[in-house]
Amino acid sequence: MTESDSPTFAIMGSGGMGGYIGAKLSQAGYRVSFIARGAHLEAMQNNGLKIEGPDETFVVAPIRATGDPKDIGPVDFVIFCVKLWDTEAAGDQCRDLIGPDTAVLSMQNGVDAEPILSGILGSQHVMGATSEIGANIIEPGFVRRFTPFAIIRFGEFDQRRSARSIQFSEAITAAGLGAEHVDSISLTIWDKFLWLVGASALNCATRQPFGPVREDPDTRALLRQIMEEVMSVANAKGIPLTNENIETRLDYIDSLPGQAKVSMALDLERGNRLELPWLSGAVVRMGQELRVPTPANRVICAALKHYINGNV
Repeated sequence: MTESDSPTFAIMGSGGMGGYIGAKLSQAGYRVSFIARGAHLEAMQNNGLKIEGPDETFVVAPIRATGDPKDIGPVDFVIFCVKLWDTEAAGDQCRDLIGPDTAVLSMQNGVDAEPILSGILGSQHVMGATSEIGANIIEPGFVRRFTPFAIIRFGEFDQRRSARSIQFSEAITAAGLGAEHVDSISLTIWDKFLWLVGASALNCATRQPFGPVREDPDTRALLRQIMEEVMSVANAKGIPLTNENIETRLDYIDSLPGQAKVSMALDLERGNRLELPWLSGAVVRMGQELRVPTPANRVICAALKHYINGNV
């Protein structure tokens, strides 16, 4: 494979997850451009991007890293990984990355990004995706993956196996990542939302990593209740989540390292802004609209609301 005949990628938001995905694609020989800002961008430009995982350590250097998508131009795939509050602004910046058949794949948390991006860029440019990759920025220019696996699930919203979705699958597989080309990507996105709402709520409300939360019967019961409320909201919207999804996600949480935390818990510890309005907050908002009770998620929102904007 040469760069001239392989798909090109831009990573919009090169933090933990985006940085890791882009680094693996770059390591596999694909042309990848990283969009970042601040100290993280400066460190990548000066020293490359260092990656650590349970079974790997490598550095992407030299690296294509910029703060301005205009420096890149149109690409085949945009991996969209910004924080949820930046979705509109970053989506608008993506206009410079869009060619006739460019696919934008949001790896963000929540269930709001795809409609927003479709409104900005056109639904024909939005492909659904989720990322089961736990990775955090340890320090500028250094990303560590903590999950024992790295899986990307994706698909077109009209359920076609399109030429670009097949090409994306081939690239992700070549990069050494798990690739699951799913038919019902909407269900997959909500399935991830199910566990992420619960995990972020419990990590943040208890200030504890996964180990103590899942092992204590009281917090495990609260985790289950939060996910049951997500399932009820999903069902009211026609998304067929079931108790089997909850059990599978509890097993998933049980498989994670006991000291691991989701990114929102790290943001809370660091005094950063929180994605709460798009996680438990979104469950409460949709519950109100659909007349579905969400008492556990309401408590989480009340407990964490004073930290939403970080230490300002």
